[in-house]
Amino acid sequence: MTVPGTIAQVLDAALASRPDAPAVEAASGAWSYAELDDRARRAAGALWSLGVRPGGRVAACLPNDLGIVAAFHGAQRIGAVWAGIGEALSAGEQQELHDLVDASAVLAGPRCRVESENRVDPDRWAALMARDEAAPRLEVGIDAPAGIAFTSGTSGRPRAVVHSQRNLLLPGAVLVAARRWGPGLRKGDSFPLTILNLMVLSTLLTAQAGGCSVIMDRRDAGGVADWIRARGVTVWNGAPAQLHDLARRPHLDLGALREVWSGGSDTPDALRGAFADAHGLVPRATYGLTEAPTVVSIDPPGDAWRPGTSGRVLPHYDVAAYDDDGRRLLAGELGELRLRGSSGGPWAGAWKPMLGFWEGGGMRPAASGPIATGDIGTVDGDGWLTVLDRKKLVIIRGGANVYPLEVERVIAAHPDVAGAAVCGVPDERLGERVAAVVESAGPPLDFASLAGLCRRELAAYKVPEIWSQVDALPVNAMGKVQRAGLPELAVRHRRV
Repeated sequence: MTVPGTIAQVLDAALASRPDAPAVEAASGAWSYAELDDRARRAAGALWSLGVRPGGRVAACLPNDLGIVAAFHGAQRIGAVWAGIGEALSAGEQQELHDLVDASAVLAGPRCRVESENRVDPDRWAALMARDEAAPRLEVGIDAPAGIAFTSGTSGRPRAVVHSQRNLLLPGAVLVAARRWGPGLRKGDSFPLTILNLMVLSTLLTAQAGGCSVIMDRRDAGGVADWIRARGVTVWNGAPAQLHDLARRPHLDLGALREVWSGGSDTPDALRGAFADAHGLVPRATYGLTEAPTVVSIDPPGDAWRPGTSGRVLPHYDVAAYDDDGRRLLAGELGELRLRGSSGGPWAGAWKPMLGFWEGGGMRPAASGPIATGDIGTVDGDGWLTVLDRKKLVIIRGGANVYPLEVERVIAAHPDVAGAAVCGVPDERLGERVAAVVESAGPPLDFASLAGLCRRELAAYKVPEIWSQVDALPVNAMGKVQRAGLPELAVRHRRV
């Protein structure tokens, strides 16, 4: 089993055999493989003219459309390191990510609020692409840095995880081989392509099958269904909340769709059944990890699945539960899930750990040994993975991560707040909703004012939807908030 030598070569097989076949479709049109290759070449030249060199970071805050795909491929051809900045983030959050990676160029779309001397607005980028300047041909190693994925863990502050060319290409190679996809694949994605694993699972995956990546600009149920039907999507990747909405709309026509993935958060068994009843397809549950950098386990093709599980571990990984002393447990035993490369089978040695973390103007290498996921679960003897609890405090709302400490810091800045604790409250549709339990500094709390403060400082999905006031937050002897009963406390004292 092999992967293309580098991302710069990922289009080569399709270019040789089917250059006029569709490679990518989006809101503004469609490109064949030959056209995508031409746009990627132009993007590489444009970035080179801006002074981007191998190892330089290219930050992109762009919408889901053809332009972001061309820019990504262009950056890879000159050995640059790609970093997506979400359009939905607040101005402060976008700026924080930009400053963290110290970007050599910032490709700015209409919703980019980053301030940088290296900012490239749409008109300037279009002019650079039209100039068609050539970038030199470079030899980029398969283990060279290629992309940055952002994760915050429990700290509430983003960390920049650096991945190699190898690890951005490998998931597509494994999935295409395991699922026997070919040129007939038309994979649709509605998550933002500024998330690194979406680039991995869209254009890099479909190129290895010789298929077409369908980049959606709609996330609502009706819009997703329209895209699936009109563009002949055969495989679609969505969040549980989207599947929930589609399951309630059995009248929507999903056309040629043959496989549905559910990722971003846990997929309840009841949701699988409801979606199957509505549309005749059993969603394929997945479990992913930013440090992987994407899918770690997935249900096999077809309808087979096991209740409570998140699919089977992909063959290039070795995932097992470990105890608190770092000892590997037997299959089926409960512990913290940890990940390393497979040592047996056709994909043995194919996966390498993430390169490290970008911080302080350089890359700090990753620690040796299996990667700790922060999740508690089991892997049975057949490779079926089950997540029973999250060791991390992250709230997963509709497939998007919300970190409590990040929200708490914003709320605590209000002069009327003595303390705040943020948690997730179970929700049938979204998985969890964000709840804030707040202790007043004296005067009655104005929750509209607090919500307004959060909206100014945070992305909309991070703003608490449930507000509760208590006389005092529950703390232990060290003054730390006791989080075990927070969801029940939030519901019991709910004001909004």
